Amino acid sequence: MRPDDDTTPRARIPADVDTPDKIVYGLTARQLAVLAVAGVIGYGIARTLGPLLPPFVLIVILTPLAGAAIVLALGRRDGLPMDAWLLAALRHTRGPKRLVPRTSGHPVAPPAWAPDTGTAVPAVPALRLPADAITDAGVIDTGAHAVALVACTTVNIALRTGGEQAALIAGFARWLNALSGPVQIVVSAQRVDLSGHAARIAEGAGGISNPALAGAARDYAAFLVGLAARRDPLWRTVTVAVTATGEKGRGTDVLRRAEHAAAALAALGAQTAVLDGARDTAVLACATDPYTPSDASRPGAPPGAAITAGD
Repeated sequence: MRPDDDTTPRARIPADVDTPDKIVYGLTARQLAVLAVAGVIGYGIARTLGPLLPPFVLIVILTPLAGAAIVLALGRRDGLPMDAWLLAALRHTRGPKRLVPRTSGHPVAPPAWAPDTGTAVPAVPALRLPADAITDAGVIDTGAHAVALVACTTVNIALRTGGEQAALIAGFARWLNALSGPVQIVVSAQRVDLSGHAARIAEGAGGISNPALAGAARDYAAFLVGLAARRDPLWRTVTVAVTATGEKGRGTDVLRRAEHAAAALAALGAQTAVLDGARDTAVLACATDPYTPSDASRPGAPPGAAITAGD
């Protein structure tokens, strides 16, 4: 072992990699454009109304315009520039609030279970989701890309030596450098429903012959129920979305890239699995409603699959 094996590797990662470039006076091109447009409007107002109004009245008119331009150019809300946030708010306000998933472009009437508002209800427009189809093999068709999902666990490097940490980081860097297409790593925390697990433990306790073990199982089930009532248990999931483009063979290509990503991350000590269509459906269903306790590890029926049940 070399003397530097216990040295923790450190690397400086800039936190502003997505920050736009500053053009002049610490302002970006977007900010300069907003201020320039406001300046042109203010100059036009001053040239038009200057000879007709007293200077004090002209200042009163131009001050709100200058303040609005400064807020629009320099302000931020929810991590977005103020102009982008206002544009998104305008689109949300003007956009339809009732949507239905469908593939045809023809408007449909509201469903029978929808409440009667007593007014004329416009036709319900289409809800356009990013995914168009999911195959049984796990290929998600988004139109321009084919996507495959890889579920993996995290790797704790805090207890490793400096040399081991450097080896893990180098292995992860090799996988990143080997990528030939866009990849998204999603780390999310979801609520855990412990009631089902507690019910299964309590049911299994009835089949334990040893009274002490059966009592311990019941106590553990009661502990899980109490934990869910007192706390808000969460579990962390890591999903890697691998993409591929092209008109032909992109489904096979994206699965090959997913297998390569799973193998590369497994070499670092993580448990990985390429998800099939049923588990892709479960993961996407959980992502649409992250505040509802659900179990994404249980497969769900892919779109278009027939669901049957016994009598």
